[in-house]
Amino acid sequence: MTGLPVRTHGLVHIYRTEGHDVAALSGVDLTVAAGERIALLGPSGAGKSTLLALFGGLLRPSAGRIHVGDHELSVMSEAQVDAFRAQEVGIVLQGAARNHLPWLSVRGNIDFAQRSARRSGRTVPEVDDLLELLGLTDVADAPLDGLTPGALQLAALAVALASGPGLLLGDEPTSQLDHDSRDVVLEAMAEVGRTLGTTIVVVTHDPDVAAAFPRTVTIRDGRVGGEGRSGEEYSVVAADGSLPLPPPALDAFPPGTLVRVHRADDGTWQLITDEEGA
Repeated sequence: MTGLPVRTHGLVHIYRTEGHDVAALSGVDLTVAAGERIALLGPSGAGKSTLLALFGGLLRPSAGRIHVGDHELSVMSEAQVDAFRAQEVGIVLQGAARNHLPWLSVRGNIDFAQRSARRSGRTVPEVDDLLELLGLTDVADAPLDGLTPGALQLAALAVALASGPGLLLGDEPTSQLDHDSRDVVLEAMAEVGRTLGTTIVVVTHDPDVAAAFPRTVTIRDGRVGGEGRSGEEYSVVAADGSLPLPPPALDAFPPGTLVRVHRADDGTWQLITDEEGA
């Protein structure tokens, strides 16, 4: 299993409804390295779940380009995208129950999820290896209705990894768990990244969850508005030269404020309002 890189350029997605169109994404430029683990943050409606769905081939972009590994999803046929979703990407949907067949055991669910990949001749992980990696060996053959919420979410993760995908996507994968179960699932995802090299991208609204990832990307108003790396927060200059300010800075520079960008003698850059420069 090898992690897949993800690259987007000028990615736009518009939801078309009766009477008006809504732009969920307005030109996203983002690069995720192979094997990287990142969390997508942002307020409700910012576009982060849309971006995740585009990564997984669940939606087609309205404009722009998106590459996952050697695949350019924006130009692939529906049949090619279907094959990509079945073999190259694993998705953990919000709510563990949406990821399982309830009448099968954990082992049975993993086996069922591998069938399509096996038919295509793809090499898939050994079921017992996945169970051991995720700490599910003791409950492998137990009925799902007897599992704890944390174990159910680990089982959902195992199902998403069944075909040996290079890209793992999670939509709020810990939102319905208590803190202890949440931490177990986050550590399991980190172990997947360390052991298998899988590229992992999750959407979360919880800063504590995001802090468990080496990199965070904040989506604001349909664009990349900021990044966090190793505990440091950064704004991101867009391709058009715009620079979204973090919320605390907007208290000092509300929309419409005239600001000069000034380079000081020591080489630092300063934002100066008209009042300050007067």
